[in-house]
Amino acid sequence: MNSYPNDECSPPRAPSRGVLTGAVLAVGALTALMLWGALPGEPGPRVALDVLVGLVAVALSPLLWWAPRGRRGDAGAALGDPVVPALALAALAALSPAATPASTVATLEVARRRPLRVAVLVAAAGFAGHAVQALWRPTGLPLGWWLLCDAAVHAALVGWGAFAQARAQVVADLRERARRAEREQELRVREARAAERTRIAREMHDTLAHRLSLLATVAGALEFRPDSPPEEVARAAGLVREGVSAALEELRDVVGVLRAEPDALRPAPGPADVARLVDESRLAGVDVDWELDGDLTTVPATVQAATFRAVQEGLTNARRHAPGSAVRVAVVVVPGEVRVDVSDDGPAPGHLPSLQGTGTGLVGLRERAGLLRGEVLAGPTSEGAGFRLTVSLPWGS
Repeated sequence: MNSYPNDECSPPRAPSRGVLTGAVLAVGALTALMLWGALPGEPGPRVALDVLVGLVAVALSPLLWWAPRGRRGDAGAALGDPVVPALALAALAALSPAATPASTVATLEVARRRPLRVAVLVAAAGFAGHAVQALWRPTGLPLGWWLLCDAAVHAALVGWGAFAQARAQVVADLRERARRAEREQELRVREARAAERTRIAREMHDTLAHRLSLLATVAGALEFRPDSPPEEVARAAGLVREGVSAALEELRDVVGVLRAEPDALRPAPGPADVARLVDESRLAGVDVDWELDGDLTTVPATVQAATFRAVQEGLTNARRHAPGSAVRVAVVVVPGEVRVDVSDDGPAPGHLPSLQGTGTGLVGLRERAGLLRGEVLAGPTSEGAGFRLTVSLPWGS
């Protein structure tokens, strides 16, 4: 149960047992000093009243911090409500100056932990109690000066407590802001790591997967045609050697993603690299019909790179899933858009798909196209036997 339903800030945590014991002992010591200076020389009813009030005031002072049983919150660390004991101590201050130390501490504690309007009311009660005390107990000052000093002391207590409360709230806000910043920073780091892993996976697929599938196609041709002329075997072996060398180079580029910023990688693929993809597939024995309509050099580098990846993905899928099929590649450049179309007729008779794909290539291609507000369509051709990949890449305003 919350003991502070009207507070504008959360209640502070209770002091430790040692601090609380020290505070109570301090109040007791101040009360003893007040009694020592205020008691008359001879015992009498007034002396008994002062001693009794002093003992009751010291006994009430722990209630300024101790919460009643069952009202300590979930962690048992909530402070007690100081308003009720502060009002009781203000009433005792009307009877004897022995209650003045505890009443003063109570006013300060209320001002430190409760809203300003509550602190002002409690301070007014304390002022009234001391004013009543001055009316029937002799003081060292005229009544007017006594009341003025009494009002100034209680106003100072309210101001001091309000300042302490505002400072504590600022410190709590700063700590919460720091914790929130740490949580946000941790979230940003996790998101950055996830994005980096996705980028690495995309680079791995777009480079090594294409190169290795090309080498697998050439190796498969050598395996099934051992009687090929020596010059064709030599050419295939040279293609394997060049492919392995290129794969190692691309592997170094992928490793560079881990060690450098993206801008530190090699330049983005251009029109010549798209034509090179077609030539490599032809050297591997794939029948590729290649058409480029328009000037690809006029489009931004990011669109050129996405065009390269689209053609690369289409050729890789055709070698994997439609071995022996003729592949048609068309790149059309129109104002504000590049369209890539790669299609095949399905596996040729007597040929079976040699490699099982993972599906991550199209996912990565869709991510690339999505960054350019483009679109990727992939599925069976209208005849149903082959497969077609269509990518639209807009550019410009």
